[in-house]
Amino acid sequence: MQTLIVLFRLKPGVDVQAYEEWAKSTDLPIVRELPSVAGFDLYKVSGLLGSDGNAPYEYVEKIEVSDMHQFGDDVGTETMRRVASEFQGFADNPVFMLTDRMEA
Repeated sequence: MQTLIVLFRLKPGVDVQAYEEWAKSTDLPIVRELPSVAGFDLYKVSGLLGSDGNAPYEYVEKIEVSDMHQFGDDVGTETMRRVASEFQGFADNPVFMLTDRMEA
């Protein structure tokens, strides 16, 4: 299984409440229902440990993908193209990182 980590800030002028309501009502439930997704969580960054400075990102998404081939098919659907387009309207230059969990 691979995990997709998405780091982003909201675009200037985006209403935080509007984004968070959209995430709860649209993004999270739709992505969680994709056949290739084993888990999807969204985190709001609350600060930097040991620092009063601003975090470089405001939100972190963690998407656990059980089948990358199927995920490619899933994100190509009409519904997911709409969700991705809406996400791009909120997020300012999101960073999408594909990761593999390291075991001891």
